[in-house]
Amino acid sequence: LAVSMLAAGFTGISSASAAKQINVAYLSASSANTWLQASKVQMDRIAKKNKIKITEFDAQFKPGEQAKQIQDVIASGKYKALIIASVDGAGIIPSLQDAIAAGLKVGILNQVVGTALDTAKPQFAGPSVVVMVPPKVSGERLGKLTLQACEGKAACKVVFFYGIKGIPLDTAIKEGYDAVIATNPAISIVAEGEGKYLGPDVAQKAMQDILSSTPNFDVVVGPDQAIQGVVLALSDAGKAGSAKLIGFGGSKAAIDGVKDGTWFADLFGAPATEGKLLMKAMVKAIKTGKKSGGIDPGTKLPDSGLVTKANVSKFKAEWNG
Repeated sequence: LAVSMLAAGFTGISSASAAKQINVAYLSASSANTWLQASKVQMDRIAKKNKIKITEFDAQFKPGEQAKQIQDVIASGKYKALIIASVDGAGIIPSLQDAIAAGLKVGILNQVVGTALDTAKPQFAGPSVVVMVPPKVSGERLGKLTLQACEGKAACKVVFFYGIKGIPLDTAIKEGYDAVIATNPAISIVAEGEGKYLGPDVAQKAMQDILSSTPNFDVVVGPDQAIQGVVLALSDAGKAGSAKLIGFGGSKAAIDGVKDGTWFADLFGAPATEGKLLMKAMVKAIKTGKKSGGIDPGTKLPDSGLVTKANVSKFKAEWNG
């Protein structure tokens, strides 16, 4: 009898403990993306302190996947909140409105959900928080670094790497970038590549193809993961140091590259800070109902996040690349 009572008591404690746990769904654009992994580490750390369990759903950068995931999250009835790093931009708004109508707190991480490309503010009614650097602004800053790299050249040929061509993030970055480099008619984009935001291998192969078709260029611009692949391709071709390399992301690879002169410059990013700000706001929303609005981590960066040899000591990488 005593053993039975003990067992029953233990079950009761376990159930009570489980009842205190808060479940949050995290819809990642890609679980394999190293930037988002850095954000997730901080989200998990804060969640654990607040008895929150985050369950991750992986969209693998597939358009339309997250709309289905949101409906699954709603139908399960087990989640108090939903965090999304979106693949679909404004297209996911109706699904997020469904989640909000079902009583879930919604947080938006890193990606534009709306049509305005130059603001971190929520673009529809309901989100508890949006944490991101507006991508059009990031593109403009990349453009400024390119102006620096091309300064004094009668003709400056640029190879531009997308992360994933056609997704809202990359479209916005390119729009801002094009607007700035247009101020210097000497600059022209002579080739484009795609790195997929998944490490150096894809960009290395793309750069090898570009070297075959367009061997002459002065600058290469792209996400940090892509520039890592570009470095490998140029080295393999015996062309290391032949072009100025500009990354964006603020990874350890980028910061080290700017320090040693392998990279000309980088646009800093802070994925760990983004994850921390997002999760703190979500805890507040879950526990108090209060909204935090739009938060742009880029506003607090030194020199607007433009990393060069002259100021690289001001920056500490938050992810490896």
